[in-house]
Amino acid sequence: MFILLSGKDEFSAYEELARIRASGDFGYNQDSFAGETADLAIIRNTCDTMPFLAEKRLVVLEGLPRPRKGQADDGEAAEDSDANAPASPVAPGPKGKRGKKAATTGLSPLAFAKGLAEYIPSLPETTMLVVLVPDELKADHPLMQAARRHGKSHVFAKPAGAQLTDWVTRRARAQGRRMSPDAARMLVESLGDDLRMLASEIDKLSTYVGEGGEIGGDDVRALTPVARQSKVFDLTDALARRDTSAALALLHELLANGESPLGIVALTAFQTRSLMQVKLLSDRGMPAHQIASAAGIAPFVVEKSLRLARRFTFAQLEAAHRTLLEIDTSLKRSRMTPELALDLLVLEFGKAV
Repeated sequence: MFILLSGKDEFSAYEELARIRASGDFGYNQDSFAGETADLAIIRNTCDTMPFLAEKRLVVLEGLPRPRKGQADDGEAAEDSDANAPASPVAPGPKGKRGKKAATTGLSPLAFAKGLAEYIPSLPETTMLVVLVPDELKADHPLMQAARRHGKSHVFAKPAGAQLTDWVTRRARAQGRRMSPDAARMLVESLGDDLRMLASEIDKLSTYVGEGGEIGGDDVRALTPVARQSKVFDLTDALARRDTSAALALLHELLANGESPLGIVALTAFQTRSLMQVKLLSDRGMPAHQIASAAGIAPFVVEKSLRLARRFTFAQLEAAHRTLLEIDTSLKRSRMTPELALDLLVLEFGKAV
């Protein structure tokens, strides 16, 4: 059997690969190859090898070769290049004879894929070949065509927007937990579309509430980075309003929760950088959903940032960001104490706005 796992959602593709590994009785008959260094003839010979003390052999290819210097990875250039021929795999010769083996190494991604696709119809029934490509493949790609004719294809698109919050809710449900809409929204707002981080936080929250429990907003605030990021939003808002007492109270709260002065400066700098992106794109007339896509920021974060960005001009945000970077550099070079750094964070940021 041939299985092609492709798409931008690399996390889900690897989860499917783990499921495939666990579902079969492969024993010690499992071989993995990295696409960057894989040799087509070796992959074919491995697939042709009968399994030992098991019914099936699992062969996994993770990725495709990268184009070498001066070598294109597009279809036309790959077909026209003599260096890419022959596209079909050639069995290696006896030891010491390197000529035939060289014909299957150094191929462009397309030539490699064509050679592998040409071999797939003759894949032994005792072998399961899984190819994982963490990218979108066109419908006429050789491996996509081979999967349609001789195997299966799973395309994993990265969820976004409402699909992402649905993904979080389904992930919790699969573990026997319920998740409130507010909790799902907060997780996405904090971590964006990093599925690996989201899955890790859901695992942690699921353990905390127990089997059959419900994950609520309070649980998310207590156990995830959401609370910290929310405080940074509040801190930036207080600095924008030049509310010194509120800013100092929030700084001390972050410190009491274990955040370092350097960490507070870094988080605030990250926040101002995001505000600059949102402000710039918003001033160009771009709607929130397009800003989220263009800047790579979660839609919920964009909505929250838009409200805060209206308190600043772009020049003020630039000045504030420069101040934060100067404080960060001085802290790392031990030019000021943490107490002085936090004082400057409030006083200099206030001057900038």
